[in-house]
Amino acid sequence: MNNLEFLIPIVLFVSIAWTIKAVLDARVRRQMVESNGSEDLVRSIMESEEARRRHGSLRWGIVLLALGVGFVAVDLQGVQEVTPGVIAALLVATGLGNLAYFLAARRLKG
Repeated sequence: MNNLEFLIPIVLFVSIAWTIKAVLDARVRRQMVESNGSEDLVRSIMESEEARRRHGSLRWGIVLLALGVGFVAVDLQGVQEVTPGVIAALLVATGLGNLAYFLAARRLKG
């Protein structure tokens, strides 16, 4: 596990993609404001974007929490090798996290 050189290109790619997305989002927002569109329309779009971001954070938080619980469960079992059962346990934890997000999102909407 000492050879982590393969992470450098991955992190570089993710950083470049994230930067491009941020620049494009800012450009779209600026064009909306400059287009003299209806103030209610701009406000509605901004509020829906903010809600989408919050829901994305909620989803990742719940899924990663469930996946962490899955890793703890695998570790408590004393498993030292990757087996189909370990992979299945982590996939089940991920699926449960997605289902928990779905239920949380439904409760937040009303």
